[in-house]
Amino acid sequence: MPDEPDWRTSRRKRVEVALIAAALAPLVGLLGRSYRWQCEGQAHLDAVTAAGQQPILALWHGRILPAVYFLRDRGIVAITSENYDGEWIARLMRRFGYRASRGSTSRGGARALRQLLGDVKGAPAAFTVDGPRGPSRVAQPGAVWLSKATGNPVLPFHIEAARGWELGSWDRTLVPRPFTRVAIVFGPPFVVPRDADAEGLEQARLQLERALVDCERRCRQVLSGAPTDKHEGHEGHEEK
Repeated sequence: MPDEPDWRTSRRKRVEVALIAAALAPLVGLLGRSYRWQCEGQAHLDAVTAAGQQPILALWHGRILPAVYFLRDRGIVAITSENYDGEWIARLMRRFGYRASRGSTSRGGARALRQLLGDVKGAPAAFTVDGPRGPSRVAQPGAVWLSKATGNPVLPFHIEAARGWELGSWDRTLVPRPFTRVAIVFGPPFVVPRDADAEGLEQARLQLERALVDCERRCRQVLSGAPTDKHEGHEGHEEK
């Protein structure tokens, strides 16, 4: 769906975004409770928070729905675009305990990132790093920029399902089927130095892309039966 900066002027579209979020929230909750979660690498997340830092969680756009459930009720600030799609995503996430910082790397991104500096004080942040419009699996610089600006670590993670639907959207949105096994793998965190120049930021962006590829590979290994470093549970809260 193309960006529509004036979508708020349409009563029909305002009603639509409210209805989409209202309909998806109970569905995401119902599905999330049915999954058999297999979490690996949560020690990385726990170590960051134990050190008094706020993680900058980074994932691909196509893994939003299961991630929203797993990481719920942590006060995470998620950057979401100001367009029609970003509105219903933001409303959905608020129902699961997230806060939204509005904007994107393609529309209003620089302003949104400056605003995000204030929004994330004392709170973790989350980026769908190839959003809001792709290209798919190409990281935008927002997460590494925020790490440089705040000194907080980037924490890459990925989610895969043993059985699921993959939508035909640009981001290949994953909807795990009910009661399936869902693997979530957190990679090692890394911090972008405050004195990083443009080349340093580009190297950090590429590092993030490689880390997400590694997390995806490990997710598939976990689902194939390789042992995990955490117990398996039915509830996302059990892995928190």
